[in-house]
Amino acid sequence: MSAIPLLTDPAAVTAEWLTDVLRASGALSTGRVVTVDHELFGAGMVGDNARFHLTYEGGTGPATIVGKFPTADEVSRNATTLTRTYEVESRFYQDLQARVDITTPATHLSLLDVEANEFVLIMEDLAPAQPGDQIEGCGLEAARVSVLELAKLHAPLWGDSALGEMVWLDRWTPDNETFYLQLLPMLHGGFNERYGTRLAPELRAAGDAVVARLSDYISYRPDPLTVVHGDYRLDNLLFDGASRVVAVDWQTVTRGPALTDVSYFLGTSPTPDVREVHEGAVVREYHDALVARGVTGYDWDRCWHDYRRFAFAGYLMAVGASMLVAPTDRGDLMFLAMAERSCRMALHHDTLSLL
Repeated sequence: MSAIPLLTDPAAVTAEWLTDVLRASGALSTGRVVTVDHELFGAGMVGDNARFHLTYEGGTGPATIVGKFPTADEVSRNATTLTRTYEVESRFYQDLQARVDITTPATHLSLLDVEANEFVLIMEDLAPAQPGDQIEGCGLEAARVSVLELAKLHAPLWGDSALGEMVWLDRWTPDNETFYLQLLPMLHGGFNERYGTRLAPELRAAGDAVVARLSDYISYRPDPLTVVHGDYRLDNLLFDGASRVVAVDWQTVTRGPALTDVSYFLGTSPTPDVREVHEGAVVREYHDALVARGVTGYDWDRCWHDYRRFAFAGYLMAVGASMLVAPTDRGDLMFLAMAERSCRMALHHDTLSLL
């Protein structure tokens, strides 16, 4: 079998190509794919998702599989070049998926062309699991199982110095930090123009304050560092019943402080009333899970401090992402919900006083 070519358009996927993909991954031992039909689904902002329906001759394989491809939207595609989105997600599946315990989709193929900013991912179809709804928010049980799943990401490579040698992963260089400090305030101006009048005055003031002190906020990167998802929220999680959650969309994975993920999720995804009542117990259970998985030297007081310290994580993501991707009605509602909830959490925990 020759090398599998990188296809960037779901309409170009053929039965022959998928036969090679599934044979290479071990999902098809005999026979071949004879028919393939696809449908686009989801509301991905920087990539297009397709579900492929397959039939076979002389063997059996998955009836459906899912593919991720570069977005057809030019504005969002340009943003992925700036943020190296496709490279980062592809490298996660190639280099890190097998080294962490968090539940992720089984991968049949991950191909990447860094120079052309092109990629393709072919993965198992997790239907009937359903994504969370970022705008609606979630209740306690969904929040709890999602945060506990993070311990399965953070603990296995906690403090692993080899992560710093992965250039694609450890992107927080002095040059990148300087670039971020220049870019984010500019984007914040556009964010305020689009959303400022829709935020309560105290929430807008909190957002303005953290951007004014952005250098202080991002300078806190306490060891030990580990693998963090970077965009761990409801839209990027698939829920299969009440107790199983699968993390997808690894386009922002990086090396960083673990509690950024916890603060980001609890600050953007549960409804504020759920978070305010239950966050202490949920974060405590997460810390217990880290300890049970072998993490040492990270006590509860430090964990809770870091949780409060990173409370603006969701707000800063909403600012940057909303200005870099093509606007949509749903996207506007989503970014507004993220910004509101994150600022509300930061005010609740007086995060500005910790900078």
